Amino acid sequence: MSPSFIRRAQTAAGALVVAASLAGCGAMQAQNPSGLLKPVNAVADGSDERVMLKGADLVAYFTQGKYVQGSSQFASTYEGVRFRFANAEDKALFDAAPTKYLPEYGGYCANGVVYGIPWGGDADTFQMINGKLYIFGGHGSMDAFMLDVPGNLRLAEKYWKEEMAGSNSFWQRGKRMVLRVPHYKNGEELAKMVAEAKAKKG
Repeated sequence: MSPSFIRRAQTAAGALVVAASLAGCGAMQAQNPSGLLKPVNAVADGSDERVMLKGADLVAYFTQGKYVQGSSQFASTYEGVRFRFANAEDKALFDAAPTKYLPEYGGYCANGVVYGIPWGGDADTFQMINGKLYIFGGHGSMDAFMLDVPGNLRLAEKYWKEEMAGSNSFWQRGKRMVLRVPHYKNGEELAKMVAEAKAKKG
């Protein structure tokens, strides 16, 4: 092994320790259930230790095409994760076929998953692509992803299946923030790409 690889590995190990300590046990537990949905973009809220997408009604994305905040009054638990809905009808639809309404990549920002990083994901920033729900960590991330949907979907699927599904979100995030994928681009680079694409369209 080269000295530079060893230095990067040591840096990565240090970053993982720091990330874990800064994150706190609550957030780590919320995002890493023991069931099949690990990891998920979830938070602790009230008596619920693991609420998906801060309680967004997942069914509404599919039936209304928009973000709708759910209520603790209408809630279901699936694979150790709590899901909230705006009404009894949406809860019933979810209960009948939960996997139909789950967001891709655990509800993390799909553009982050392109780089192997399970991070972010705002419930009100989303796209329905081929009948599936993709969440993004802001409009900048969504615009960057939409520049090459087929290519970005291929990369996201690859990293989700090979590295992220079933992993600990904090360890994976720390690893890929240091040991970056070959095609990594930072926010500034992505913003420039988006601006250039918009300029070409006129």
